[in-house]
Amino acid sequence: MREVVTLVLWDAFWSAIPAVGFAMLFSVPPRFLKYCAVVGALAHSLRALLVHYGLPIEWATLAASSLVSLTFVYLSRRLLAPRPVFTVACIIPMIPGKFAFNTIIAVLSMNSEGASAHLISAALENGLKTLIILVALSFGLAIPPLIIYRNRPIV
Repeated sequence: MREVVTLVLWDAFWSAIPAVGFAMLFSVPPRFLKYCAVVGALAHSLRALLVHYGLPIEWATLAASSLVSLTFVYLSRRLLAPRPVFTVACIIPMIPGKFAFNTIIAVLSMNSEGASAHLISAALENGLKTLIILVALSFGLAIPPLIIYRNRPIV
């Protein structure tokens, strides 16, 4: 149990840093940076916790990005700021860089060494995992507001 708490705390600390960094890159006002840090850390830690307990990373990413979206559906009204200002910066730490990198390495290895069953398998597995995680991030951000605001007039 102690190792899980340590894992979650370290994950929260290290994922708050890129959330704040990208929030500053996207010109989020300084008074809102603390919200980006807390929710970005919470979302990435939730994903790490779910993966630790056996949920596939794709489903854990969907749950974490949905948490970000639901949190800022509520907070954006209270803070009088647009929701995407917060949500995009908070999901940046969950982008699947490792899987995308492994995909590119496998493809480049196929180019230099020739295609083998192992390299093709690695490229397909990592590429599909990257794609599914990106789709989960997109759906996780889009679906909660669509459900909550479904009776809102368009004009």
